[in-house]
Amino acid sequence: MHEYDRLKVEQVQRISTRDNLIYATLVSFAGVIAATAQAKSPDMLLLLPPICLILGWTYLSNDHKVSAIGLYIRTVLTPRLEVLTGEPVLGWEIAHRSDAHRRSRKIGQLIIDLVTFAVPAIAALIGYWVARSGSFWLLAISGVELVAVGLLTSQMIRYSDLTTSTSTAETRGRREGIP
Repeated sequence: MHEYDRLKVEQVQRISTRDNLIYATLVSFAGVIAATAQAKSPDMLLLLPPICLILGWTYLSNDHKVSAIGLYIRTVLTPRLEVLTGEPVLGWEIAHRSDAHRRSRKIGQLIIDLVTFAVPAIAALIGYWVARSGSFWLLAISGVELVAVGLLTSQMIRYSDLTTSTSTAETRGRREGIP
């Protein structure tokens, strides 16, 4: 139970960090947009993709660790505790993943994540390209940023866990090396 308590503390801390990254991202957007408008320089829009990438990757990393902790609790810790107690334990760890609306919630969360981290970066790049501002090097940087945003997007989709079955998600987690 001590291990469970420690894991839940870490999980809660990571959830808090993950959720606060959304607010940090929104504040960063406002700052870049205000600076771009004030300076009347579309080149400043190129600051938004790195912000989205850094905060988005950190968000994704924390979200993945939250899921990994849950998977570990369900597949390793719960069975060990059930052997020790001789009865089912930690039922909530499985039950909250089993409702009929889980898939639609996960799809909605994926959409929100993409709208928060990928769409603004792409919109900033399009805004920069439409303005036809900057040098060759800035244009090259914008291309690299687009590729990086594409990689972040693919990782967000990959880790979105749209499965409806707990067993499918756990099988995938073991395949990906989550204990």
